[in-house]
Amino acid sequence: MSKPIPIVDSHIHLFPESHLPTLAWHRSGNPLGAQHSVDEYRQATSSTPTTPSTEEAHYLRGFIFVETDRISSVDESDPKLGWSHPLDEVSLLTRIIAGAPVAGEGHSESDRHLCLGMVPWAPVPRGPDALKKYMGLVRERTGDLCDKVCGVRYLVQDKPPGMMLEAGFVEGLRWLGGQGLAFDLGVDARQGGMWQLREAAEMMKKVFEGENARAVTIVINHLCKPNLRLPYHGPASIATHSDFLEWSSLVTAMAQYPTAYMKLSGGFSELLPLEEATEPDVKALVDRIQPWTDVVFDVFEPHRVMFGSDWPVCNVGGGGNAVSWGRWKRVVEEIMDRRGLSHAEREGVWGGVAVKAYGVKV
Repeated sequence: MSKPIPIVDSHIHLFPESHLPTLAWHRSGNPLGAQHSVDEYRQATSSTPTTPSTEEAHYLRGFIFVETDRISSVDESDPKLGWSHPLDEVSLLTRIIAGAPVAGEGHSESDRHLCLGMVPWAPVPRGPDALKKYMGLVRERTGDLCDKVCGVRYLVQDKPPGMMLEAGFVEGLRWLGGQGLAFDLGVDARQGGMWQLREAAEMMKKVFEGENARAVTIVINHLCKPNLRLPYHGPASIATHSDFLEWSSLVTAMAQYPTAYMKLSGGFSELLPLEEATEPDVKALVDRIQPWTDVVFDVFEPHRVMFGSDWPVCNVGGGGNAVSWGRWKRVVEEIMDRRGLSHAEREGVWGGVAVKAYGVKV
């Protein structure tokens, strides 16, 4: 038997209950409106060991934390928004990585090895000057652990048209490239509209092909959130649908740049919700999403595709914390089986690609 493959979960979010009021999306009755800390993540992933064993095919080496959309503004001086909540999130992750828990935050000293890197919020649209100042404040919060900051995200899926094409945004991405920091790109084809993908593809063209372009790493989240709820009557019904054809064309355009990567994540948010008590037919789920994942593997190839769970968001569509992480893992296993990936390629998708894209140490 081959030695167990280490899993690096490239996309999770963490927030203690006390921080819920600082989350921009939090409302009464929200299904994620409770503590989702390392403790809960350990429960979700309990079926996968965190240390290698000759009896297991995989083990969970750790995760990349991605910002949770805190209340914020690109304008530091905004009295109601500003930068304070995202910086407090950086402090939380620093405590997790340092093994210095505060009571009620849901982590312990023994969890310090799990967080391999953090992708905090940053005011990308304001351009290099604002980014330089903000990342200086991030370094103050992280101290000796500043090397754990491996990228940033400014969520664009809820922003107005044209923002990604503004000069400040494009120059901000180039500045990040010069600092060796990745940018996580979050667009939403199903709920936000295909225009977001069109704009993202045009933005990437400006970033990579414009004057003074630098080696920018862009990590695309959640397959661009395609409409996996299209009526399914076999692969041909998807392959000929206008939504799929445009999504495929735009993802192909994004993949032409060698430092662009795709996260194999977020599927449960786009599929019809699963129930906790009834085990899903994994093969049927993969039948439905395979046209989309085949495109991703064809155009990015396995060396630029990485596993991510999107925990705890995956719980909402995946059936709950007890089952959703393991279910998505089985879906990804079936996808790779059908692609016939080699052992080395599987190692990459499960963790090696994330390590390379983010430059983290394991």
